[in-house]
Amino acid sequence: MQPPTHVAPMLATAGPLPAQCEQEAFTFEFKWDGIRAILHWDGAAVRLETRNLRDVTVAYPELGALGTVLGHEPVVLDGEIVAFDEQGLPSFQRLQERMHVGDRRTATDKAGRVPASWLAFDVLHVGQRSTLALPWTERRHILEALALAGPSWATPPSFPGAGEDTLAAARLRGMEGVVAKRLSSTYVPGTRSRDWVKVKLVARDEFVVGGWLPGEGHRGGGIGSLLLGLPDGDDRLVFVGAVGTGFAEAERARLGRELAGDVTTVSPFTSPLPRRDAVFVRPRLVVDVEYRQRTDAGILRHPSYKGTRIDKSPADLAGDEVGARPGPQTGGGGGSSS
Repeated sequence: MQPPTHVAPMLATAGPLPAQCEQEAFTFEFKWDGIRAILHWDGAAVRLETRNLRDVTVAYPELGALGTVLGHEPVVLDGEIVAFDEQGLPSFQRLQERMHVGDRRTATDKAGRVPASWLAFDVLHVGQRSTLALPWTERRHILEALALAGPSWATPPSFPGAGEDTLAAARLRGMEGVVAKRLSSTYVPGTRSRDWVKVKLVARDEFVVGGWLPGEGHRGGGIGSLLLGLPDGDDRLVFVGAVGTGFAEAERARLGRELAGDVTTVSPFTSPLPRRDAVFVRPRLVVDVEYRQRTDAGILRHPSYKGTRIDKSPADLAGDEVGARPGPQTGGGGGSSS
């Protein structure tokens, strides 16, 4: 059997930690703060695709060397591209410097300053054999047999039955959360499965940019804050607030250039906005935002911009069910959420 040319990754459903009496049926992994990427090896070259099937191989030249340890037969792996900070923790903000690169020379230069790593957590095809129908336990044995440990790649640990301890370790290290995966689960491409549950420790989600408010003072003429919304299922956005912090000045300028071609006189929001000076844009760009909580009306409190998502479109957010949660997903011993 030939390996698939493209694979839309299997996705997790947001929820609380499985109850303690159910945890023996799951394994638990850290939730990495990066970009999901399927790695294709055809025996000659590595190719990396994001969850929306965008080829980002050129942006990460240091990951191409992974092919030297995969042998001569084709392999398809699921994993995450991450950039680590000085404390050894994944940083989506650092990864932003690597995400908008389209030529090898620039990518090589950036790789020397902000190295990226690829973390493998599943295997989908090996040689002439598909592994999609195998349970997670068997796929994990195959993955570990590949012994992926190198300067820019690794296979992070997974902890069967250890939900409480894994979540506590994630909290102690300041990580985003954990993913619980049912040991018997098969791999179903492009499906958001309840066999995989993502448990977030911080209130952080993706939102669609529907416009911006002009800056004041030294930011006059540029972006002061981004206007955010969530898809309502009818090509409009439900307003959730504005984010004006967390930007470096260079990022504000880059966003201004990226959004300039999307400006429109028609508001994409379902309700009027209180500011008449709002600049509206075609709802195309997805951004990552951390926040303290959401009000009963769904408005973000104390939001902070973390970066843009090149691997997601507005259509993806409806599937994430972000809008259904009034506040942060906490997860804990009894499996409750707030």
